[in-house]
Amino acid sequence: MNHLRRYENIMEVLLTQKEVTVAELSERLNVTGKTIREDLTKLEEQGLVKRVHGGAVLANSDQFGILPVKEPLVKHADEKSDIAGIAIRLISDNDIIALDGGSTTLEIAKRLGDLPVTVITNDVYIISELAAKENVRLVVPGGYRVRNVLAGPEAVAYVRNLNINKAFISATGVHLEYGLSVYTGDLIDFKQALMATARECYGVADHHKFGHSALRTFAQLSELTALLTDQGLPEETASAFRAAGVRVEY
Repeated sequence: MNHLRRYENIMEVLLTQKEVTVAELSERLNVTGKTIREDLTKLEEQGLVKRVHGGAVLANSDQFGILPVKEPLVKHADEKSDIAGIAIRLISDNDIIALDGGSTTLEIAKRLGDLPVTVITNDVYIISELAAKENVRLVVPGGYRVRNVLAGPEAVAYVRNLNINKAFISATGVHLEYGLSVYTGDLIDFKQALMATARECYGVADHHKFGHSALRTFAQLSELTALLTDQGLPEETASAFRAAGVRVEY
């Protein structure tokens, strides 16, 4: 197993358990404890994990808005509400939209009301939120569950045959050089399929994510129609992104 795949597996365990021991990872990945410690050091240098005695913990779960297994986070609720308000103004009756998995896109779903639109999503919380709304046509590509989202090649193939007007894409980090990034590769194909199919692609990220990067880049900022964020984004940060040709709305 190459080092990048080990990094992904380590992050996947931490996203589920929040902490893990070197011994557990060594057994799970069938490598030496020395290799695991070196991997954890590299991940710590990237700001993704924090070393503790005998293992590691996830460094920034609150900051990056990772959803736990049982219920979504309400961290930065005001910021997510700001972003959802911008997104709703971009959605028209009879639109075909895609809501990527995440707490910010969940807030968009909550603000939709019973608008007559078609919504494609793989997020189980968004599915639950929209299932009872009569005028919302809900399309679920399917797949296997990875925390709060459904993933898999069948879902990707299905999405690539759709005509999506607007896709709202979430990310762990938003960076001028590294673009939009996430912790693991499980969801990358689905995100990229949404972006490849949609006529307009909007990145949705609260200001805490700007300037950060996670392990895997899935899109460059140039692929976006715009970045939607909240009023907490410093003007100098917004100016830097705009100078790089990125439309920023907040």
